[in-house]
Amino acid sequence: MEETKDKVNILLVDDQPAKLLSYEVVLRDLDENLLKAQSATEALEILLKTEVAVVLVDVCMPDLDGFELAAMIRDHPRFKRTAILFISAIHLTDTDYLRGYEMGGVDYVPVPVVPELLRAKVKVFAELYRKTRQLESLNQELERRVAERTAEVRASAERLRESERNRSVALAAGQMGSLEWEVTTGVCTCDAGLYRIFGIEPSPKTLSIVDIRRFFKDDDFVRVERLVSEQPDAQTFQTDVRVARPNGDLRFCVSAAAMTASPEGGVSRVNIVMIDITDRKQAEERQYMLAREVDHRARNALAVVQAIVRLTRASSQPDYIAAVEGRIHALAQAHTLLSETRWQGAHVERLVSEELAPYRGGDNSRVIIHGPPVFLTPEKAQNVALAIHELATNSAKYGALSVSKGTVNVKWDVENGVVTIDWDEADGPPVRAPSSQGFGTKIMNASIKHQIGGNVAWDWRPSGLRCTLQIPIGTDGSAGPISVPQGQNLVQLAAGAMKRVLLAEDEAIIGMMMREFLLEFGLFVVGPCCTVREALAAAAGEFDCAILDLNLGGEAIYPVASMLVERNIPFAFVSGYGRESIDRQFADVPILQKPITRESLMSYLGEILGGPGAAGSIPSKDQGLGARPALSA
Repeated sequence: MEETKDKVNILLVDDQPAKLLSYEVVLRDLDENLLKAQSATEALEILLKTEVAVVLVDVCMPDLDGFELAAMIRDHPRFKRTAILFISAIHLTDTDYLRGYEMGGVDYVPVPVVPELLRAKVKVFAELYRKTRQLESLNQELERRVAERTAEVRASAERLRESERNRSVALAAGQMGSLEWEVTTGVCTCDAGLYRIFGIEPSPKTLSIVDIRRFFKDDDFVRVERLVSEQPDAQTFQTDVRVARPNGDLRFCVSAAAMTASPEGGVSRVNIVMIDITDRKQAEERQYMLAREVDHRARNALAVVQAIVRLTRASSQPDYIAAVEGRIHALAQAHTLLSETRWQGAHVERLVSEELAPYRGGDNSRVIIHGPPVFLTPEKAQNVALAIHELATNSAKYGALSVSKGTVNVKWDVENGVVTIDWDEADGPPVRAPSSQGFGTKIMNASIKHQIGGNVAWDWRPSGLRCTLQIPIGTDGSAGPISVPQGQNLVQLAAGAMKRVLLAEDEAIIGMMMREFLLEFGLFVVGPCCTVREALAAAAGEFDCAILDLNLGGEAIYPVASMLVERNIPFAFVSGYGRESIDRQFADVPILQKPITRESLMSYLGEILGGPGAAGSIPSKDQGLGARPALSA
């Protein structure tokens, strides 16, 4: 099928209608649009309204000749490339030809016109115009397509950049970094996230696999290389690695890798994404440590309650229940105050006020408390709370708080890193010093003197008891000389020599209970030692075995344990922690879990020392802090 052509416009300009008609007849066979004008003015009007491919103009015209019309046409920007053919019936000189070309003419047609020649020339310029237009159209289409393609490429590049930005943000937010490792060449390409994990600034320098290995702890990356070499058919793998930063920080990472096989076999490229999970591991470790600490504190609290239940003595069941409940309540109040500060400590004023609140009633003049703000650590706060409870309970039974007119004045002050608490009773029943120590006195002496290195002084004045507690609050709470209490009520554990046991326990009440257990078993007890320093001094003596609390006042008992290992003396740990908390060098040492039972302690000692013997007797009556004459019965 023949292609349909786009007709072009051909303008015929001549002042003689007959000539215009003859040109029309000659050019009709070209099948183009023929436009006619009989003057230059008419021709210009047509040109301004219509696109014209070829202008055929007579040189000689009355108003404007052909040369002048051509000059006017060329002056217009639209017609810079319009083909102008001159028709002349006169003889033209070379000067005329030159003038015509200067005016924009492209050719001359002499008169008489040869039809074939005229058609040929017009056809050439018409086709040239048509092809030029087609070329321009194609060029415009090409430019349009190029512009569209360029826009697509730019949009695609922008999407890639945006994707890379999003990836970088995601990697940064996820504490991730990526590594591309060309296995055959050893060349490695890292992104900014990996440099962050490595703890160094990004560098344009190309890194090698040797450079990469240096950032990893021990042989962790060697394990990655082994996985690549040993599993060439695998597509992915995942392993944990550790990154050792130049500043000494250790980062824990999960390394996920995707391998690309080469046509020749083996792995050609490994793409690795590393995720920094250090924060997560630290959080898990903190959670684990918190759970252990909660378990430890719960076991210690239960051990203290167990000791209170076992050691409390009373003349009747109601008195026994009241004594146990009161002491447990004192501990509970101290725990409540400590929990308010997340176990950072408690204020003396709150401890004293909470314990004495039941005795104030509506008359605040009976109980007066005053002193400067003093903050005690948890261990010291619990011991002070228990001591104040024993003083208050004793006063309510035998002292100033047992009568309506009696008063108690509690004041404290701080000097040279020591808190001095004065308990002063007045207007109560007559007072005399007790003939023996009651359980309350034993608790106060053990917890204040031995456990936290303080002091307790008693003044049994007839007008009322005065008790002074001295609590060290400096960094060194081990005030006063080292004393190692000696055992009593010695009984043979088995046939042969008497057995000696070193006891190290920093919780006074638990130490008292364990001491009584050991005395029941017929053992000579060295201790309880409340600090590692005391225990080390005692460990230099002679004894057959040892019972060691794993932690004394925040300090591990391991120096004492090492001394015992060197001396080949058997020992067991006592702890609220599990075996996972024990140093590996003591992994085989037995552990007695708190709260410790009499049976478990007896079983251990029986295995170490050859079996239990007769138990010693323990007094069964609790005399309190001391007997008052008015209530001695």
